Amino acid sequence: MLLKAIIVDDEAPARSELRFLLSELNQTEVVAEAASVREAIEKLKEYPCDVMFLDINMPEATGLQLAEALQHLKYPPAVVFVTAYSEFALDAFKVNAIDYLVKPVETERLAQALARVHEHVLLHAKAQRAERIPVEKGGKKILINIDQIRYVMARDDYAYLQTATDRFFSTVSLAQLEKTLDGHGFFRVHRGYLVNLQLVREVESQSGGTLLLTLDGVEEKIPVSRRRVSSLKKALGL
Repeated sequence: MLLKAIIVDDEAPARSELRFLLSELNQTEVVAEAASVREAIEKLKEYPCDVMFLDINMPEATGLQLAEALQHLKYPPAVVFVTAYSEFALDAFKVNAIDYLVKPVETERLAQALARVHEHVLLHAKAQRAERIPVEKGGKKILINIDQIRYVMARDDYAYLQTATDRFFSTVSLAQLEKTLDGHGFFRVHRGYLVNLQLVREVESQSGGTLLLTLDGVEEKIPVSRRRVSSLKKALGL
C-alpha cells in the first residue's frame, strides 16, 4: 500500500531531499508540498493524505501548531516531524506525532518511521470500519455500537464502557480502545477515562486547575486531569 504524503517545509532544498529519500524507499506517493502552515492546510483540503511530514520552524505558524490543529479533524493524517532541532521531541509527541526525525535524515531511520505510519494507518482504517465493539455482560458476548458509548473507564488492564443504559466489561485495555476509537470523536481526558466529545453537556472548573465533565445520559461526572485541560478546551472550542 502506497502512503499518500504531503511534505511541509519552508525550505525547498529540504523538501526535495525528503522527496528523494521517500522515492528511494518506494512506499509513498508525495501528493503535494507546502512551504507554510497556511499552504499545508489548503493542500490538505485538495489532496487528502495518510501522512504529513512537518518541519517545526516555519514562517507565521509552527509545525507543532499545525499538528495540534490536525488532531481536531475527524480523520487526521499521521504526523512525522522532520526538523533540525532535537529539543522539540517531547512537544511533538504531546500532539500525537508518530515519529520525530532529526535532519539530516538517514534512509534507515526514515524507513522505521514509515513502518510506524503504516501501522497507524491500518489501525485507523480498522477503527473507521469498526462501527461496533465486542463487550461482555452477564457472561455473554455483546456487540455495541460505537456511537452508544458515553465514556470508557480503565480498570487495571481492562476497561468498562458506559452507555446511556448500561455498563459493559471489555478485556481490552483503555490504551488499545483509544486506538480503536480514534477517528470517532473520543478524547483522553484522564489516564483512566476516554469520553465521547459529542456528548459533553457541562464543563465545571475545579480547584487545582482540573475540570469535571457532565455527559448526556450519565449521572457520574468525569474528571479531567490538569495536563489535559488545555487540549480538551481546544477540542471543545472553549
